[in-house]
Amino acid sequence: MKPKTEKPRTRAIKRQEPAAAERPAEGAVSRTLFIQATQALGAVLAFDYPADAVLSRHFRDNRELGHRDRGFIAEAVYGVLRRLRWLRRIAGAEATPRMLLLAWFARGEGWPMRNFEGLASATERDWITSIKAAETGEPSLAERADLPDWLAERLLAQMSENELIALAHGLNRPAPLDLRANLIKTDRDALLERLQADGVRAEPGRLSPQAIRLAGKPALQKHPLFLDGSFEVQDEGSQLLGLLVQPRRGELVVDFCAGAGGKTLQLGAMMRTTGRLYAFDVSEKRLAKLKPRMARAGLSNVHPVLIAHEADAKVKRLAGKADRVLVDAPCTGLGTLRRNPDLKWRQSPAAVEEMVAKQGAILAAAARVVRPGGRLVYATCSLLAEENDSIVDAFLAAHPEFRALSAQEVLAAQGVALETGERLRLLPHVHDTDGFFAAVMERAKGA
Repeated sequence: MKPKTEKPRTRAIKRQEPAAAERPAEGAVSRTLFIQATQALGAVLAFDYPADAVLSRHFRDNRELGHRDRGFIAEAVYGVLRRLRWLRRIAGAEATPRMLLLAWFARGEGWPMRNFEGLASATERDWITSIKAAETGEPSLAERADLPDWLAERLLAQMSENELIALAHGLNRPAPLDLRANLIKTDRDALLERLQADGVRAEPGRLSPQAIRLAGKPALQKHPLFLDGSFEVQDEGSQLLGLLVQPRRGELVVDFCAGAGGKTLQLGAMMRTTGRLYAFDVSEKRLAKLKPRMARAGLSNVHPVLIAHEADAKVKRLAGKADRVLVDAPCTGLGTLRRNPDLKWRQSPAAVEEMVAKQGAILAAAARVVRPGGRLVYATCSLLAEENDSIVDAFLAAHPEFRALSAQEVLAAQGVALETGERLRLLPHVHDTDGFFAAVMERAKGA
């Protein structure tokens, strides 16, 4: 049900060194590599597909690119995506992908003019010199925030201008890399000690007792601890959603929109691979990705179930039986802009309306699965009130058999001291996580 995006995983290939005549000045890049970055950016800016999928395809089609070259291209593309509104103000609304890249390196990265020698023509270098010194006048709030007008307006209805700018700056920073210790195979402290012994720079997460935060983004896909299932990559904020569900040994738990199963794996581990954990999703492809991850994690209590929609007969068979149900609802994903900056340009007011209709229907269907006395958690990775509070408020008004629980108290009972109030709200610039919303509800025992 929920669209999942995964960073492209490409195998490391020995980097091909440029010929002597083509080698860039120190700190610059080759003309060939710049052309590759321009081509990749142009494909991404069509906004037909998610940026990570487009880059993955570009790297598959250009296997001669080494690890560093791929890193340069990805960082350049994501840099432009994050600051696209600002760059178009500087370079012009009709700026080509090449012009946007030149503007990004000139103003965003602060390249000196010598780095453009051999990379840009004399005419382009004159243009670069002019934009380096250009004063663009007073930008609008949306331009300062690097957001489309409609999104800035909706967020401004929820917060002050200063708060919006602080949020925007947080969203424009690259996300850190977090790991979750697999509680079946290890604990956080033991995992941290083993990683550090292997030279991986890491520290305990500040919020989740299962989280480890890495310094930088080392390639760990072939690390023995990953291969044996001791950890998974999972944002620390996402891990708190599992703590809100708080599954226990032997229970019947449903992950209603499981996707590729990151939270499913966490729930299964917290249940110590006992009980039954159903992973529902409408995408056979996403559920297929879950199965090898289950095996690596050592989980035997997870049951992936393909459903056609939220009212599928497979869902109805569990009516009133589940102890815990997590609805990690499909959403606009606007809380993940640190990782997916293209979303702010690909989403629209129409997309929000479509999501809101789905979210209400999915939450109502999931609620029917919850047993009397059971728990229901609704969550999104969106920043918009329409997808968050409005959905929960409407649900509670229509379902008096459910009452709200305090997310802060649920977390505190598990040793997480976080002032969040009744509903969980995580923001990048405040908590250094992706943006998450969650509400915890309980069905009355007599219902």
